[in-house]
Amino acid sequence: MPITLEQKNGGKVLEVHVRGRLAAEDYREFVPEFERLLAARGKISVLLHMTAFHGWKPGALWEDIKFDVKHFSDIERIAMVGENKWQKAMSQFCRPFTTAKVRYFDATAMDEAQGWLGIPESSPETGSWTSSTLPPG
Repeated sequence: MPITLEQKNGGKVLEVHVRGRLAAEDYREFVPEFERLLAARGKISVLLHMTAFHGWKPGALWEDIKFDVKHFSDIERIAMVGENKWQKAMSQFCRPFTTAKVRYFDATAMDEAQGWLGIPESSPETGSWTSSTLPPG
């Protein structure tokens, strides 16, 4: 399961966990679910966990760029939480591809990232999705 999603703060924040190396197929599963949640909630913020994330397989980076262009103005804020210098650099690189406010946080600053997105300390999960729970397509 390279991508998992959880709704936080009444669906105003989408928590996205990425692990391993993403493949183009991961986007074919993730994008429709993201768009369904976006249609139900309107403009949202994203908490992107990149710990244990190692990048993209060939073709997946292109899928990521297409996603960014399509959803250029659908996201208010993106808190990117990671553990590597290249992940911090990626937070700078992605800024031209979105109107969202983008900020990088070290993995040790998760509470700060959640606060920046307006997630209360005891925010209950309101729904989750993993690539293994999708119906056959």
